[in-house]
Amino acid sequence: MDDNMTTISNFDVDMSCQRQNNDDKLKNPRTSGWLLMTSPWPTVSLVILYLILVIQGQRWMRDRKALEIKNGLMVYNFCLVLLNAYIFYEFLMTSWLNPAFNKGCQTMDYSTNELPLRLAKVCWWYYFSKIIEFMDTFFFVLRKKNQQISFLHVYHHSTMPLLWWIGVKFVPGGESYLSGSINSFIHILMYTYYFLAAMGPHMQKFLWWKRYMTALQLIQFWWIFGHALYSLYLSCGYPNGYNVALICYVMSHILLFSNFYYRTYTKKAQSGKVKARKDGAPDRVIKGAHNGVSNGNINRCNACVNRML
Repeated sequence: MDDNMTTISNFDVDMSCQRQNNDDKLKNPRTSGWLLMTSPWPTVSLVILYLILVIQGQRWMRDRKALEIKNGLMVYNFCLVLLNAYIFYEFLMTSWLNPAFNKGCQTMDYSTNELPLRLAKVCWWYYFSKIIEFMDTFFFVLRKKNQQISFLHVYHHSTMPLLWWIGVKFVPGGESYLSGSINSFIHILMYTYYFLAAMGPHMQKFLWWKRYMTALQLIQFWWIFGHALYSLYLSCGYPNGYNVALICYVMSHILLFSNFYYRTYTKKAQSGKVKARKDGAPDRVIKGAHNGVSNGNINRCNACVNRML
């Protein structure tokens, strides 16, 4: 009886030690001391503050004149282009161009070796960039562009920091490389567009490619979705729970972006064709609808684009 109790006791101790080791591993001491990484509450507080400012800011600006902040927008967008270019470069060097990195399904490497640690650092920079991007919405509020503060916009901006805090805290590496690298590349193009658009209406002739940015957003989400499913199937050592969470999160974006694309481009194009038949000027109206500018209404064009992320 005593021997059996001793065996059970030793088994419980071994299991407890194993769980402790797993917990310590998941806590990832490499990132624990980094800015905002000690606890989730600073990030949660920033997200709550963001939502409060978005709601109260629109009320505060209701009876006030919209601010003209063209130069501020240009500086902000240009800085975001540079930041995302740096992030994309770091992802490129630590994963895509790393011959030892398995692009199909890369297990987590919690070591302090140069490339795994460098990958963890760029994951942190990507997370921090999502907090900086709160300014996207604040600029809309100050310019009284309330129609551009859609559910999709606020949902994306408020959830990305939370998702990536978890990623940097527990899995800064491995399969995290894909979504961060693709999205940072998309954001280079997006903030380049915003930078050019902020320069004024004379740049409109160079901004014909906005529709394709939305298409690229959808392609990236389907790519990430498929890759996460593949990684889940292979079960290569990257925690499956995070893949499942990513799949659910990406699906929400696919649904929201598909709805945005349909309302902004497909539905308007169909309406344009109907109007063209009534007006007897199909070429002019259809071309305008396809370019996102109906009857020369540039402001409507900008409103459609700025709803994108």
